[in-house]
Amino acid sequence: MFDAKHMAVCSSRIIPAHAKDIFDLLAMPALHSKIDGSGTLRGVLNGPERLYLSAKFGMRMKMVVPYRMTNTVIEFEENKLIAWRHLGGHIWRYRLSEIDTQDGQPSTEVMECFDYSTARSVRFIQLIDAPVRNLISIEKTLLRLEQVFSEGLPT
Repeated sequence: MFDAKHMAVCSSRIIPAHAKDIFDLLAMPALHSKIDGSGTLRGVLNGPERLYLSAKFGMRMKMVVPYRMTNTVIEFEENKLIAWRHLGGHIWRYRLSEIDTQDGQPSTEVMECFDYSTARSVRFIQLIDAPVRNLISIEKTLLRLEQVFSEGLPT
């Protein structure tokens, strides 16, 4: 979903798990490379084992060439919302909403967004087609997240 007015791209998926379990995975930077759909994450450099509001964490990245990225958690509501921003100013955000199902099985809608409304250079992000590429990556990440919980893939 493109939201040109708010300069964000988002996608969501129903994951067969409790919001708490999904949130616990998202709050552990060491596990981010296991679900990354962009193929750019190479692992954690530094930071806490589990994220919290204002936590800083560094990641090893590679997009053509290796680089490092330090992120700061700017939104945090246990089991519901987590978001971080880095030097570029844009935000990666996850919103979790548990769903009541008729069969009693746990299900959570997970929405991931790339919000570039706060980016240092919105025009640059648009020129390199980051919204389109990131939407594709978001959908792959959500699929991988679903596979972790539905197929029991190792984290």
